[in-house]
Amino acid sequence: MTVTIKTGLNKAERTGVAAELAKVLADSYAVYQKTHGYHWNVRGPDFFSIHNLLEQQYRDIWEALDLIAERIRALGELAPQGGSAFANLTSIKDGDPEQDATAMLTELMRDHETLIATARAALKIADDDGDDVSVDLLTQRLATHEKFTWMLRSTLGGR
Repeated sequence: MTVTIKTGLNKAERTGVAAELAKVLADSYAVYQKTHGYHWNVRGPDFFSIHNLLEQQYRDIWEALDLIAERIRALGELAPQGGSAFANLTSIKDGDPEQDATAMLTELMRDHETLIATARAALKIADDDGDDVSVDLLTQRLATHEKFTWMLRSTLGGR
């Protein structure tokens, strides 16, 4: 049975925005996995504070994964799932648990910057296509990842 989606966005607009959201989802999942892994494996004199910081961040990202995937579904597309699907959509690499805390945090900071760029590109497409709901979701995610980047940068001693 075919049901027509009538939300004010045409098929091409919905498909285009969903494709960009799939990239945001994949980058978010990659950052989630790395953040959670570094939470488990961080070591050093600042262990407790970094461990807690990363827990706050991975918990937020975990909740966002569902929001992003559900938005893709609301647009009438299937959300990507599974390791190979996400690997094909992201440029973020797996983390190395052997790194020291500074290297972990630096890498996560750069990964959030990559995710921010992906989200900004998606936001532009959503805005151009008049998808205010996706614009709102992406604006919220941008604010969160910019905050996470600032927290990581400040933990590393930067501005």
